[in-house]
Amino acid sequence: MTPDEEARHRAKMIKRKEVQDREVASKTIEKGLLIVHTGPGKGKSTAAFGLMLRALGRGFHVGVVQFIKGAWETGERMAFDRFADQIEWHTMGEGFTWETQDRSRDVAAAERAWAKAKELMAREDIRLLVLDELNIALRYEYLDLAEVVETLKRRRPDLHVVVTGRNAKPELIEAADLVTEMTLVKHHFAAGVKAQEGVEF
Repeated sequence: MTPDEEARHRAKMIKRKEVQDREVASKTIEKGLLIVHTGPGKGKSTAAFGLMLRALGRGFHVGVVQFIKGAWETGERMAFDRFADQIEWHTMGEGFTWETQDRSRDVAAAERAWAKAKELMAREDIRLLVLDELNIALRYEYLDLAEVVETLKRRRPDLHVVVTGRNAKPELIEAADLVTEMTLVKHHFAAGVKAQEGVEF
């Protein structure tokens, strides 16, 4: 860049920083967030676990309740075992719905998982709670949607909750502070690539 171009760039960035600093300074609310990761794309639970890692790094105690996934070993669970003094992890599902093929069992498992979620929400030492695949349980009406949404809205003010799973209900989206939709652009499964250790589990 020429000296003139450098000067123009610097002046532009100074103005940009002033705007950004004003924007940041105008945000004064601090509160527990209800976060929803949904959509047909891959990465909803993965993003939630990334947020967990950030919270663990800050010394938070965190909880995980998995609503659908069964007790199969995953890389993230093995990695998070190293933070056992900061994490309470409950895998409450019996596997995907097409594996169990038993609605009454699925409903009972979802109800047990929701009871555990409410128990963790009541604990003041938990700062972040991941409700993995709760959206799936709500989609199949394993739980009462109105009761779940109302309970999440009435949680204590400093608790962050992350809900994952495709097909998030509009009522949950309305109640949330942050909603991210993962969009499927391309997936290797469609090209015949199987689920692989370290990527899918």
